[in-house]
Amino acid sequence: MKKKFVAIVVAASIILASCGVNGESESTKVDENTIKFGSSFPLTGQYSNYGISTVNGIEMAIEEINANGGIKGKKITLESLDDKGELTDSVTTYHKLVQNGAQAVIGTNTSSPSSAIAEASINDGIPVITPTGTEEAITEGKPNVFRTCFTNPYQGELLAIFAKDSLNAKTAGILVNTASDYSTGIADSFEKKAEELGIKVVKKESYGENDTDFKAQLTSIAGKNPDVLLIPDYYEKLSLITPQARDANIKSTFLGGDGWDGILKTMDSSSYELIQDSYFTNHFSIEDTDSKVQEFINKYREKYGEDPTAFSALGYDTVYILKEGFESANSDSNEDRNAAIKSLEFTGITGSFKFDENNNPRKAASIMKIDNGKYKFDSIVNPR
Repeated sequence: MKKKFVAIVVAASIILASCGVNGESESTKVDENTIKFGSSFPLTGQYSNYGISTVNGIEMAIEEINANGGIKGKKITLESLDDKGELTDSVTTYHKLVQNGAQAVIGTNTSSPSSAIAEASINDGIPVITPTGTEEAITEGKPNVFRTCFTNPYQGELLAIFAKDSLNAKTAGILVNTASDYSTGIADSFEKKAEELGIKVVKKESYGENDTDFKAQLTSIAGKNPDVLLIPDYYEKLSLITPQARDANIKSTFLGGDGWDGILKTMDSSSYELIQDSYFTNHFSIEDTDSKVQEFINKYREKYGEDPTAFSALGYDTVYILKEGFESANSDSNEDRNAAIKSLEFTGITGSFKFDENNNPRKAASIMKIDNGKYKFDSIVNPR
């Protein structure tokens, strides 16, 4: 049903795009002395924390590249639009960016809007990269669509390996948002890999997108007393679930995906003890001693007055992926640019990788631990 809805939205937006977003023709004239990138992210709304952080990284990378001569001597310009984290808005902003001359589109954060942009881009063929959209299907069968992050199933697999190898977990519980491709993708993969590794999933409960009371599900899980409890969702939902889990007398170690990055901003510091010693997968750590990573972190702090998140780092790397792809392409055609991106051996802030057959990077994940109100680097987990 969700895929049908995406298709309907994409089709409707294509019709709108044929006469301009507001029913008027948009200019497609491109300045030959510049290269124009477009970005579509939630700058307002419930996911704005992710969007602003990602765009900060994008803008910082563009400033650096332009200060060092641009791409083949051409400066990069950026048009940044707010898609509010909504599926329909993301497709509308994508078409507006293309109509306004974007030669590559970066976006968006969450999986369903990223998937909608990917579908809308197929006929255009311009390079599209989501820094943080983790649903597996986003890039499948789309030679022009790439991602900088790892996928949902990949995260679930790595979390199961971590639970087995580092936490010595024998049992696990799962609380999954069945309305979220992000949540179900991680949960299903975790469950499969956990059983394979000898971890028994003793209870699996679910909830809906608009739910705010999780007492019944959590009480059921508490009765099984699992060693670990996987809660794969985004930080706003997690800030509701985790206190209720402790109220239900759940003693399990919490596990989650990269959607946990940001939870400390949404919870009062007096509640940090509720998520003490929780673990989640992430794409980089500010404790990484690599000189390139530390240079990025220091520049980001100086520019924005705060630590970068993984979303900042992924946005930053995405711009450099485009830069290297555009510079190594045989021509300025979309086809050659896409082929060049596909063949990159890239090393960035979030790791080193090549793209696989579905334009997904295969790379190690950082496991982060929440300790006294801070994200602490715990370990690196590689796939098996």
